[in-house]
Amino acid sequence: MINASDIKELRAKTGAGIQDCQKALASCDGDMEKAVAYLREKGIASVAKKASRIAGEGVVGSYIHMGGKIGVLVEINCETDFVAKSEEFNNLVKDVAMQIAAAKPEFVRIEEVPQENVEKEKEILIAQAENEGKPKNIAEKMVEGRIKKYYKDVCLMEQEFVKDPSKTISDLITEATLKIGEKISIRRFTRYEMGEGLEKRNDDFAKEVMDQVNAK
Repeated sequence: MINASDIKELRAKTGAGIQDCQKALASCDGDMEKAVAYLREKGIASVAKKASRIAGEGVVGSYIHMGGKIGVLVEINCETDFVAKSEEFNNLVKDVAMQIAAAKPEFVRIEEVPQENVEKEKEILIAQAENEGKPKNIAEKMVEGRIKKYYKDVCLMEQEFVKDPSKTISDLITEATLKIGEKISIRRFTRYEMGEGLEKRNDDFAKEVMDQVNAK
C-alpha cells in the first residue's frame, strides 16, 4: 500500500506532482528508487525542474460553443513570446478552452480547492456510505476513493482530456512542456454558460461539444 510519507519523499526527490508520484510508486510496487527512475524516464521530473522558471508570456484564449451557449476564457502561460505566437501553443490553448467548456471544472488544480469544500464533500460522502449500510471505518476508506473522483470532477488538471481520455490535462501539459521545451502553465479560466442559474432544460453540453469536435 502506498502511504503519504512515501509520496512526500518522492515529491521531495523529483518535484513531481502528488498524482504522478502516487502512480509511479504504484507502478514500481512501492520501490522508491525505481519510482524516481520511472518519473525520469517519463520526463515528469524534467518538467518539474522547469516549474521554478518564470512563465511571463502566453495568451488568453477563448472558445464559444456553437450557438453561443457556452463561452470560455483561459490564460495559459509560457516563457517566451516566440512560443506564445506559435501554432502548436495556440492549438493547446484551444484544446484546453474546449475542455473547460465540455467538462465544466471549477478549479485549475487540487491545491486551489478550498479545504472547507473538501470537508463538506467528505461529510456528504461518509453519510452516503453509511446510508448504504457500511460501518463508519469502511465508509471512511470508501470516501478516500470518492474524493479522488471529486477532484477529477472539479479540477481541470485531474480531468480526462475530452479528445483523448487515455490522458489527463496534466499529462497534456506535461507532454507540451517536453515537446516545446518551456514551462507551460494554466493560470486561470472563466466559464460562462448561457442562462446559468435560471430554470431551463438540462442540455448535455459536454456531448454537444464532443459532437462538434468529431464533426471536424
